Amino acid sequence: MSQPSRIEILGEPEDRFEEVLTPEALAFLARLHDGFAARRTELLAERARRAAAPAAGGALDFLPETRAVREDLGWRVAGAGPGLADRRVEITGPPERRMAVNALNSGARVWLADFEDATSPTWHNLVTGQLNLMDAIDRRIDDTTPEGKRYYIGNDPATIVVRPRGWHLDEQHLLIDGRPAIGALVDFGLYLFHCGRPQIAAGSGPYFYLPKLENHLEARLWNDVFTYAQAELGIPYGTIRATVLIETVTAAFEMDEILHELRDHAAGLNAGRWDYLFSLIKNFAHHGPRYVLPDRATLTMTQPFMRAYTDLLVRTCHRRGAHAIGGMAAAIPQRDPAANEAALTRVRADKEREAGDGFDGSWVAHPGLVATCRTAFDAVLGDHPHQLDRTREDVEVTAADLLGVQRLSAGLPTEQGLRANVAVALRYLVAWLNGSGAVAVFGLMEDVATAEIARCQIWQWQHHCTRLTGGSLATPDLVRRLIDRERAALLAEGADPAPVDDAVRILTDTALGAELPAFLTTDAYARHLVRTTAPVS
Repeated sequence: MSQPSRIEILGEPEDRFEEVLTPEALAFLARLHDGFAARRTELLAERARRAAAPAAGGALDFLPETRAVREDLGWRVAGAGPGLADRRVEITGPPERRMAVNALNSGARVWLADFEDATSPTWHNLVTGQLNLMDAIDRRIDDTTPEGKRYYIGNDPATIVVRPRGWHLDEQHLLIDGRPAIGALVDFGLYLFHCGRPQIAAGSGPYFYLPKLENHLEARLWNDVFTYAQAELGIPYGTIRATVLIETVTAAFEMDEILHELRDHAAGLNAGRWDYLFSLIKNFAHHGPRYVLPDRATLTMTQPFMRAYTDLLVRTCHRRGAHAIGGMAAAIPQRDPAANEAALTRVRADKEREAGDGFDGSWVAHPGLVATCRTAFDAVLGDHPHQLDRTREDVEVTAADLLGVQRLSAGLPTEQGLRANVAVALRYLVAWLNGSGAVAVFGLMEDVATAEIARCQIWQWQHHCTRLTGGSLATPDLVRRLIDRERAALLAEGADPAPVDDAVRILTDTALGAELPAFLTTDAYARHLVRTTAPVS
């Protein structure tokens, strides 16, 4: 396929890829990079500078220089666009063809088409994901399995909201002037170029979830990208709507500021609970045992420091006319009736708490949970599309509340929890290396975010030689033995040894090193792309 001379495509061409990677679309990507790549590089350097303070033993706090933004009650955000007024149930998943049909038909009000945590970033996945969204919007996504099962979109599909990758990720399959493209701009730019106008014509709009923001300056960059892109494509200013995931602890201190930067395009904030926990551990990795968290299964949203985070999110959103969207229910339906009822009971309690706290909607990872989530929110919302009138003026949250992990009531980590974390992290990595980004493991839908909390807890517990319930210590030797045991179990189940051994190396390197990297964003990410990249001749 032909493309602008500045652009080199390293990924393998496949059927219909030329419909996505048109010269015009690639030229648009090049213009986005010309305008914003340098600022993105500066902001990533700023991340490192800001991280130095807590890493050296300092604390986090609300920014004194932006106090006026927080205290000024006179500004509000653009709010919901067409099709986004009612968000009581949102379903998430990768933009795979059958997933797209199932999600759009699930009864959820919104489908989060995820190019980030739920997508393994193979070239095939990224480009076919864009194709599937183009076909879904044009109602060309009908599909029939070899067994004769037909997939097609019904009459009342969910509103599509796309999650591009975070600012920190590169796209190694696509070079602009010899350098890897910015993953966020590739995902955003291709979708807006091909689907922005058709979505507007269909009575909806180009809507996005913005992941992994660490401060309001990164939100400002996104807002400038939106402003530029709309002008370039002749889309009216303010048509784009963005919901920001508050999934880093630093962003939790800048919710007002993030909404303010995006106010002409902002629709809401989301409580990204699992990445938030990872961010907390990473920012305070070297602060000693007082930031050591117990088993992942016990880190529910009822813990005081998590309640402070979500209460602050609801209050901040509703004071500004923005939707507050709750966190992921990762459970999936079970075949065993007793196990299934137990899973649904946990999901029901979680969603009832969120609706009672003032959230306007929440996430599920499986169509089988849509009805449970909808029932919980129907009981509170009734015929109203949201509860923006609940401004939660009763909420007062301090920096100490957000960082108050010492108030946990969950006890010590357990050896069972350590074994489970090793199993989840290793099994997810194997699937991710094989091209699957959303994977059912032990009754939960795991993605990058949930696997990250499992992996970083392994690092935290062994790094601080944490005493586990029963008296044993979490040591590097114990972790290695558990990894070896899980490797043997995977091979006994018939797994391909090559990705298993790659996953073992990645997990060992990132869970037992002196520092705590994000294992699917640095070396592992590049290593995965080397496995799946072939130059185009």
